[in-house]
Amino acid sequence: MASDLLSIAASGARAARAALDVTAQNIANASSDGYVRRSARMEEVSAAGGQGRIGDISLSGARVSGIHRNADMFRQAEVRRTGSDLARADAELGGLENIESAVEQSGLYDSIVEFEAALQQLASDPTNSSLRSAVLAGADTLANKFNIAVDSLGAAGDGLRFDANAATDEANVLGQEIARVNLRLSRAGEGSSDRATLLDQRDSLLERMSGITDIATSFAPDGAVTVTTGGATLVQGGNFTPMSMATATDGTISFAVGGTVVQPSGGALAGAALALESVAQVRGRLDTLADGIASAVNAAQASGVGLDGTAGQPIFGGTGAAGIKVVMTGSDGIATAPAGAPANSNDGSNLAALRQALENGGVAGSANALLFDVSSAVAGKRVTRDALDAIASSARISLEQQAGVDLDTEAANLMRFQQAFQASGRAMQVASDIFQSLLQLR
Repeated sequence: MASDLLSIAASGARAARAALDVTAQNIANASSDGYVRRSARMEEVSAAGGQGRIGDISLSGARVSGIHRNADMFRQAEVRRTGSDLARADAELGGLENIESAVEQSGLYDSIVEFEAALQQLASDPTNSSLRSAVLAGADTLANKFNIAVDSLGAAGDGLRFDANAATDEANVLGQEIARVNLRLSRAGEGSSDRATLLDQRDSLLERMSGITDIATSFAPDGAVTVTTGGATLVQGGNFTPMSMATATDGTISFAVGGTVVQPSGGALAGAALALESVAQVRGRLDTLADGIASAVNAAQASGVGLDGTAGQPIFGGTGAAGIKVVMTGSDGIATAPAGAPANSNDGSNLAALRQALENGGVAGSANALLFDVSSAVAGKRVTRDALDAIASSARISLEQQAGVDLDTEAANLMRFQQAFQASGRAMQVASDIFQSLLQLR
């Protein structure tokens, strides 16, 4: 009986010691990113019979059956989903803000207004050389502002593509790491501490991956995860299929996994793709506006004569916002007078027709509408981003409350398991005393 008591007490001491180790691990990693609280699972060691024991009573002690991770797969999936949505909104908003800066800081709208004002002043005295020079200078400034705007847009697009390419590379690194963790999980023992660490690494990698692209996951009984995005499989077991990025002629981007085209709907890649679509749209509107101004001005020039009475020549050359430039070299070539008018004519009817053409084309209004649309998109996306940030924060708080380490709870567990260990030690001492008493009786 003394030997039975000793073995029971020893098993209790071992179990309490293991629980203390797990508690100490929780306390040590209370601030570690991605760490999920663990607890030692205890179970009774079942045995029956034996000399002097009732056959249907188990008196064989306890043991640690495994290390339990306090993980909730639903809450983890919510953190990944909401984090992916937030990352998409962050990337898109950043791109839109750069587009807004590119258009606003170029001073394009102001240059259009100033060009129209210079034309209006010239109408008061069509032969005035100073006013003519001011119109030509305004045209040159206008062309330069278009060039600056499109260059700034290009820089914004380059930044987005650089970030997207870097994110694609990171997704590939993460995918390889997940595949390695899958292999190690298949070899880890059930309920081991190493397995719990691997599962923490797996979940951390999945969360980082979801910030790059939206992912769907399925888990095998051994903890290995299959990861897909856009219907294409990135990781399955120990196998990984890389993701690639391609750039179209208009600067937009697309993605593929092992040759299968995918369209991310979440994560930084989706946000960058959406922002680059906006860059292309704004670039198209700038091209249309630049071509419209050049066409209206050059058409009016063709209908009139310059100060020397010769046929009007184009003021603008090139196409699109990047190509538009002033090709007229002298202000005397501005065709303020109608065709057939003599040299040095004060007839400004052709100039009036030019001003009317610009007004009918809504040049300033189009530029203002472009600015308004971009600013409205930024404001709307900022509201969306803030809402998604609140949702993602709520999901993370919920997960941390469930899976995080509460130091107060761990302190209580420390005392509880310490008392259990001391009690088991006392039981072993009692068993030793009984054994010595039995020896003395002999």
